[in-house]
Amino acid sequence: MSKKKRRFKPRGGQPDMMRQMQRLQEEMAKTQEALGEETITVTAGGGAITVVMTGQQRVQSISIAPEVVDADDVEMLEDLVTAAVNEALERSQELAAERMGALTGGLSIPGLA
Repeated sequence: MSKKKRRFKPRGGQPDMMRQMQRLQEEMAKTQEALGEETITVTAGGGAITVVMTGQQRVQSISIAPEVVDADDVEMLEDLVTAAVNEALERSQELAAERMGALTGGLSIPGLA
């Protein structure tokens, strides 16, 4: 009696999983691109400093009200700019995490915002 060799056939729809992963990658790429179009605007010092940043953490502009430019107090201006940029960065990262989290259903995937 000869025995036929049986080939292993994976169950569970492996091709479906691959298609789902490919769709997820495509959606993630679209979301990353869209984040470049979205902006966060942050002010500091009662509106003296305004920072506009994209959802990809790129600073688009920094505006400084002329009345806060004081040659005798450059340190205060530096502190205001630093505070505004840091807050814009934090809010931009939160936006990216929110958008990407909507795609992944809250899964923690290394390398994603």
